[in-house]
Amino acid sequence: MISETQFQKELELIIANAIREDVGDGDHSSLACIPNTAIGKAKLLVKDEGIIAGVEFAKMVFNYVDPEMEVETLIEDGSTVKYGDIAFYVTGKSQSILKAERLVLNAMQRMSAIATKTNMFVQLLEGTATKILDTRKTTPGIRALEKWAVKIGGGVNHRFALYDMIMLKDNHIDFCGGITQAITQTKDYLKQNELDLKIIVEARDLDEIVEILKTDGVYRILIDNFNYEDTRKAVEMIGDQCLTESSGGINEKTIREYALCGVDYISSGALTHSVYNLDLSLKAVE
Repeated sequence: MISETQFQKELELIIANAIREDVGDGDHSSLACIPNTAIGKAKLLVKDEGIIAGVEFAKMVFNYVDPEMEVETLIEDGSTVKYGDIAFYVTGKSQSILKAERLVLNAMQRMSAIATKTNMFVQLLEGTATKILDTRKTTPGIRALEKWAVKIGGGVNHRFALYDMIMLKDNHIDFCGGITQAITQTKDYLKQNELDLKIIVEARDLDEIVEILKTDGVYRILIDNFNYEDTRKAVEMIGDQCLTESSGGINEKTIREYALCGVDYISSGALTHSVYNLDLSLKAVE
């Protein structure tokens, strides 16, 4: 996975680009009618139920827009919230609050939706040893936010991008000419370039599981689109030779049954690509 320093850099880039996109040469609505010296206070009002996420990111946004703004946190990231809760108060120049408002809401509404969905899957896995993973099926440009939200919801981050882990999927294997060749060439590539990256290999059937197991150095086998029976067989075949991950259309109705097959991880793109924003508002306090 990427380093914490690099992750923070991703967040800084998201904020800078989002403010550039939204504010441009100025928030003329606020500049036109609110004095630069006016001080205001606003509250983050919850109008939904779920897991709140993005409070810490909101603080980063406020600090970027105007370091003099102050945030009083009432509810921390990862907490369960209900309609009428107030997550935080922010105090500072009214113009600054309004400049940051839309980015804070857009980010928090989506992050909270992802954290809520992730937490639902985590609860479905309770009592098993299986952990829920996200994927790269994220919104372009804000992957760091969405993966952060998965962690807040109790999930585990998969690789961040193409550069921090090797993942040999069906197309890699077919283009390369086979599983064994793909793994061998990958290990040679890592050695030649002095890279320390973990290797995940996708298996499409039990025969491919057998072939993968003939080569050492594989960190995790992706058991893709298997039924329950074959998943159990695959887990038994793999044993403790490497970790296991199930994926492929797994949803809230099937996730627990796959977990009971004994896999270490289940990955789901739905955590980030199929969510409905949590309803939040930033309201002025008189």
